[in-house]
Amino acid sequence: MKKIKKQYIIPIFIPHLGCPNDCTFCNQKSISGQAKMPTEEEVRNKIESDLKNFKEEKSYIEIAFFGGSFTGIEVEKQEKYLSIANEYIKNKKVDAIRLSTRPDYINKEILKMLKKYGVKTIELGVQSTNDYILQRCRRGHTFEDVKRASKLIRRYGFTLGHQVMVGLPESTRLDEIRCAKDVIKLKPKIVRIYPVLVIKNTYLEKEYKLGEYQPLTVGQAVERCKEMAYLFNKHKIEIIRIGLQNTDEISDPNNKESEVVAGPYHPAFGQLVDDSIWYDSIVDKIKKINVKVKEVKIKVNFADMNNVIGHKKENIKKIKEIYDVDVNVIADNKIKQGKSELEIVQTYDEYMEQVREKIKL
Repeated sequence: MKKIKKQYIIPIFIPHLGCPNDCTFCNQKSISGQAKMPTEEEVRNKIESDLKNFKEEKSYIEIAFFGGSFTGIEVEKQEKYLSIANEYIKNKKVDAIRLSTRPDYINKEILKMLKKYGVKTIELGVQSTNDYILQRCRRGHTFEDVKRASKLIRRYGFTLGHQVMVGLPESTRLDEIRCAKDVIKLKPKIVRIYPVLVIKNTYLEKEYKLGEYQPLTVGQAVERCKEMAYLFNKHKIEIIRIGLQNTDEISDPNNKESEVVAGPYHPAFGQLVDDSIWYDSIVDKIKKINVKVKEVKIKVNFADMNNVIGHKKENIKKIKEIYDVDVNVIADNKIKQGKSELEIVQTYDEYMEQVREKIKL
């Protein structure tokens, strides 16, 4: 069996400075913990430091310029950063470069330059495909910009990624389903789904404190992310992240160091969404059985075990509580990842027969 290469990302944050707008929900300093542009020396030091920490000899390594507006900074600065990263591609220490940017900062000249330096993946901050919601959030671009940029990126042979959000001001569940469907038509290879958190020193924080914005609960955000995830999975678009990464800044709002004021924060938010998808799948299989069951065995790939069981065994507990069915989860690597097999261990009639026999004794 061919061994899958371990994938590593060397993240380099380029906060805010390339962005012409202050989106209502955004504060890159708070999210990344960085207030200024890294120097060329800092970029080199970061790459060298991370490379030393990677253990796998046969691995796939990318340098990632995050921050959401890389192609908006001065072209000279872009080229300096990219040329440093490209050196590591040439000496075969790194495989590729990826970056995130705004859809209105993509054109043919930029793409030609990115191609020259070995950029493979471009992620666009789409957030919503509803122009009213984009305007309401002060994004400064339209869905037409997203469509134009996406087509150009794909035409020039880059891997296209989209980043979308749930819980934006005045965005509804139906808006987000429509957003997922619009994104699917643009054929990205990868997507990220983020629930909106209220971050300190943003316009959204002001709206929240004035009672003009109500963030989603964790449960609501899980359900709405799950609905988008179903659509992306159905169309074989890889979801590479759900929820912001947990850091000192992005942590429980009760923590003193946290930059999160309110919203659906959870340290394992992505797992909650995956757990919920598996819960629905198991319940659907149980409901399709034409006899009432008391106990079932679910075989899944080892990689899916935790999600099937659920965070703190919530899936198993919930099925027992609602359907009075005991679920035993068995690891079986013959089962493809994402798939499952259900076996009936005991029907309800068999269980009741046992109970009656015990009573007789």
